[in-house]
Amino acid sequence: MKGYLKSPLFETPAFQNLGKFIAERKSRAVKENGSFEEFEREIHRLLQDCEREFLADEIARHDVEAPYVTVEGIRYRKALRASETYVGQAGSLRVERNLYQPVGGGRTICPVELRAGIVGGTWTPRAARIMATVVAEVPPSEAEKLIGEFGGMTPSASSLDRIPKLLSERWEENRRLWEEALRQESDVPPEAASIVVSLDGVHVPLKKNEIGECQENGNGYREASCGTVSYLDAEGRRLWTTRFGRMPETKKKTLKEELRAEFEWAMSKKPDLWVIKIADGAPDNWEFLRHLGGVGVEILDFYHAATHLKDAADAVYGAETAESKAIFESWKTTLKEDPCGAEKVIRALTYRREVAKGAARKALATELSYFRSQRGGMLYQQFKEAKWPIGSGVVEAACKTVVSERLKQSGMRWSMRGGQAILTLRSLIQSDRWEGAWRILAGSYQKKVLAVRPPFRKVG
Repeated sequence: MKGYLKSPLFETPAFQNLGKFIAERKSRAVKENGSFEEFEREIHRLLQDCEREFLADEIARHDVEAPYVTVEGIRYRKALRASETYVGQAGSLRVERNLYQPVGGGRTICPVELRAGIVGGTWTPRAARIMATVVAEVPPSEAEKLIGEFGGMTPSASSLDRIPKLLSERWEENRRLWEEALRQESDVPPEAASIVVSLDGVHVPLKKNEIGECQENGNGYREASCGTVSYLDAEGRRLWTTRFGRMPETKKKTLKEELRAEFEWAMSKKPDLWVIKIADGAPDNWEFLRHLGGVGVEILDFYHAATHLKDAADAVYGAETAESKAIFESWKTTLKEDPCGAEKVIRALTYRREVAKGAARKALATELSYFRSQRGGMLYQQFKEAKWPIGSGVVEAACKTVVSERLKQSGMRWSMRGGQAILTLRSLIQSDRWEGAWRILAGSYQKKVLAVRPPFRKVG
C-alpha cells in the first residue's frame, strides 16, 4: 500500500487539491450556520476529479505498444498516437493512445477501446449503463437534468437519445443467441405448478414517415405488442414473470418468436407444468396460443368477455340506461360465479335476440355468436376454483408499464428504431434480466488484442 501511494497519480493537481481541501477543512472550526450541502457538493466534485485522473490512467494502461497486433485473426500495423476524450461516470477523461490500421489498408482500430470495452467509441461501460438505465425510464431531456443533478458526467439529450439505439441495435443483431443465454442463467422456479402465456397489444404514436399502412386512419397510431410468460405455484400465486415488448409488426412475428422460445425452454426444464393460455378474443392471438402445445387450459380474459356483455345489455335497453346497467351486472355475476354461467348467458342472449328487432337484433346476434364460439374459455367459476387466473391483467399491466408509460407521454412520436430501443431496455429491466443482459452487452464491446512480431523479411 505504501508503494502504491507513491504513484505519480497522487502528485496530480486533482489529488493535491483534495488533500489541501481536507487539510484546510480540518484546520477550521465547524460553522454553526455553515452550508453542509456546499461542503458535500465540493468534496464530491474533488473526489470526482480524482476519479477521472484514476480512470484516465487505468484506461491508458489498456493500451498496446507493439509494431503489430491481431484482433480476431486480422493483422494490424501501428499507425499513429493521438489523444481522445472518453466519458466515465465522473465525467470526461482525456487519454493518449495508439491507433492501428489493417495491413493493406482499411479502418483503424483502437486497442484501448477494444480492451476496456468502450461503448460507441466514447462511453465507459459504467457511464453507458447509467445512461441507458435512466433514459429507459424518462425522456432524454429529463434524463439530462437528472444525471446532471448527481454531478460528474453531463451527457447531452442527443447522446442520451443515441445510446439506447446503439445498444438495442446490437441486442437485435444477437437477440436469439443472447435471449437464450439469459434463459440458461436462470431456471424455472422449483415450486412452479403452472405456466401462463399471454399476449396483447397497445397502440403507440408513430412519426409521419413511419406510419405506413396506418396513414389512411389519420391518427398516426399503430399497435405495438406485449407478451408475458409467468409461473404460478399450486395456490395460484405468481412467482415470476418475463415480459417482452415489440414495436408494431405484422402479426406480432418477433413477439411470438420470443414467447415460443421462452415457453419451449420452460417446458424442457419442467415438462409437467400445467399450461394456461389466456388472452382477449383476437383470433390472431389464439391461433398462436393454440399451436404452442402443452397440456392445460385456454381462458378467455373475463374482462374482455364482460365488455361484450355490456354491449349486449346496451343493445337491449339502450346505452348507459339504468336497466342496461342492472342486466349487465346480473349477466356478469352469472358468467363469473355460476358453474354453468356461459350456457346461462347464451340462453339469455338467445331469448333477447328472438324478441328484439332491427339494430338491436343484429347487435345481439353478433354477441351471441361471440359467446357461442368462446364458451370453452368462459368456465370462470371452475377456473377460480382451480386457482387459475381469469383475467389477462399481467400482460395488460405489461402493456402499460413496458410500453404506455414511456412511449405515450404528451407530444411523443416514435420511429420504429427509437421505440424498439426503449422497449428492449424496459423489457429486460422489468423482467429482472438487466444485470445479465448488461453483462452480455458490455462484454460484446471487448475484444482480445494480441501483440505480434513484425513480419519476417528475408535478407539478401
